Amino acid sequence: MASPTGTSDAPFGRMLTAMVTPFTADGAVDIDGVQRLATYLVDDQRNDGVVVSGTTGESPTTSDAEKELILKAVLEAVGDRATVVAGAGTNDTRHSIELARAAERAGAHGLLVVTPYYNRPPQEGLYRHFTTIADATGLPVMLYDIPGRTGTPIDTETLLRLGAHPRIAAVKDAKGDLFGASQVMAATDLAYYSGDDAVNLPWLSIGAAGFVSVVGHVVGAELASMIGLFQSGHVEGARSVHQRLLPVVTGIMTRSQGAIMAKAALGLMGRPVGPVRAPLVDATGELVATLREDLVAGGVKLSD
Repeated sequence: MASPTGTSDAPFGRMLTAMVTPFTADGAVDIDGVQRLATYLVDDQRNDGVVVSGTTGESPTTSDAEKELILKAVLEAVGDRATVVAGAGTNDTRHSIELARAAERAGAHGLLVVTPYYNRPPQEGLYRHFTTIADATGLPVMLYDIPGRTGTPIDTETLLRLGAHPRIAAVKDAKGDLFGASQVMAATDLAYYSGDDAVNLPWLSIGAAGFVSVVGHVVGAELASMIGLFQSGHVEGARSVHQRLLPVVTGIMTRSQGAIMAKAALGLMGRPVGPVRAPLVDATGELVATLREDLVAGGVKLSD
């Protein structure tokens, strides 16, 4: 299915949030909550895309069947006006292919495929993993390069090779090698998306298409404004947004794990999405109090 917001230079849209997965109090997937959250992200927070079942969506602890239910719910809620990208990456190529094909059958607009984690394959193994998954469906693929979690970076030379694949369209970068990424962007058609909210603005400066954000749960509209300001030449305005949001990034991305803090932040905004699943643990009262201060400092409107 064609992306409703993709363009040649931003195939998955520009402002995407890596969506948390709402759970009920007893830990089940809250499908109504999933749809409410997706609608809020698109209609209120100006996201033109969402990523479901990424790490922030607690994909390591949701089953394949739950992933399919979540994806279908999001597509039903916002799939006509936002690009819906399904996380399909694992450290097992065969399992990733199964997830990719299930996402395609469900109607996803694209796939997010992370570097295999823990088993640390060599670069040739990465190349074969990504191209085999890309060959398995007709969907465009966004690679996810995050060596801090996976243990293995995608080398620049490997990205140059992967950029020749007709369905590998983009990279979500949480590696921070802006020089290497610049080389890849200069030599290929790969679109880059910032996958680290702390450096969203620097990524725009070297040609990134947009963001795949966690803080977009609460300041997506501000981030969309940052992109628009930068692209229209208002660099000072974009920098002003960047600086204003520093406390929000601090609160959600540095105090504890991202999914934990994003869920806590939504709760403070009066949009509760339930607990996290083990081995994650919900934010403590002390963490929530500190987060409240961070969000207020960043101009986020909280619930009374």
